[in-house]
Amino acid sequence: MPASRLIETPDITELTILYQDEWLVAVDKPAGMLVHRSFLDKHESRFVMQTLRDQLGQHVFPVHRLDRPTSGVLLFALSSEIARLLSEQNASQHWHKGYLAIVRGYLVQGGTLDYPLKEQQDKIADKFSSSDKEAQAAVTDYLPLAQVELPIPVSRYPAARYSLVALSPRTGRKHQLRRHLAHLRHPIIGDTSHGDGKHNRLFREHLDCARLLLLAKQLILTHPISGTRLCIEASLTEWQPILQQLGWPEDESFYRQALATLYKEQA
Repeated sequence: MPASRLIETPDITELTILYQDEWLVAVDKPAGMLVHRSFLDKHESRFVMQTLRDQLGQHVFPVHRLDRPTSGVLLFALSSEIARLLSEQNASQHWHKGYLAIVRGYLVQGGTLDYPLKEQQDKIADKFSSSDKEAQAAVTDYLPLAQVELPIPVSRYPAARYSLVALSPRTGRKHQLRRHLAHLRHPIIGDTSHGDGKHNRLFREHLDCARLLLLAKQLILTHPISGTRLCIEASLTEWQPILQQLGWPEDESFYRQALATLYKEQA
């Protein structure tokens, strides 16, 4: 099965470790894998948190999250105190988070989207929560990197157009990148909640790609003990088949430079 095909529950017993020391560890989270156990997905048996705990032989403490269909850099602390320090850094917006996405249409100009988002509530988990809360501040920097037109009819158009985009959220709202790109009318391919079903189907049927095309490519943070600056990067391996089919860059340095450009906007 090609690497671009989403496996709903990846059958893995060992995660790829991107960084590890005695205080923290970062892994390359596979698409389709839940971060931790949830009563909303009672049938699932594999989770990043439990798999990593078994792999390391010690408890791990999550300090941020990635949606189930999103792949890429996921950071854990190895003690509750380090988890607290890292969570404070994240909450204070001292991290740089760099993502890649493939979106519908030609997005040709970068910018910053400052568009507040109402809290998304789950019908089960949040059934007793108030639904009239004010929208929360949500800010995303974005930069288009490449475009392609495929000679495949979609809807009423004779061809389909797509863009490769670098993203960096300044805030951490639920589904922020997916909702912000949908607001820009360039929804992320493979997004079944906020995306375009016709284009999702095109990728499944013509490009053998059924996954959400959102990758947490890079995380930059200050080490909570040494004070050194860490840059942790996820691999492009899962994305290589689709990048090749669309004729887009596979060189890691290309994406490092693009994300560095985005971070300058946040300085």
